[in-house]
Amino acid sequence: MKELTQEEWQEKLKNDSDAVILDVRTEEEVAEGYIPNAKVIDIYKGQGFINEVEKLDKSKHYYIYCRSGKRSSQACTLLDQMGFSETYNLLGGFMEWEGEKTTD
Repeated sequence: MKELTQEEWQEKLKNDSDAVILDVRTEEEVAEGYIPNAKVIDIYKGQGFINEVEKLDKSKHYYIYCRSGKRSSQACTLLDQMGFSETYNLLGGFMEWEGEKTTD
């Protein structure tokens, strides 16, 4: 896991053809807005989270965020332990995100 600032995250993401954005917040949090093209898997779902993550391509690069950066840090550690090649945690999370956002 690497901790990335917003600037580093956006720069790296822009040039990464293997990038997958992963939002590990709850459905209620996601309803308030999210980073475009993010795949949502709620880390609070416990084994359900693990089951969903196991379906992902481990060779891709995962850019993970939550509300503040704490849950996404846990998610990065978990994915690392599961054998994923590259995980990146967004420092400050969605709360401090100043990039593009969307809502349904």
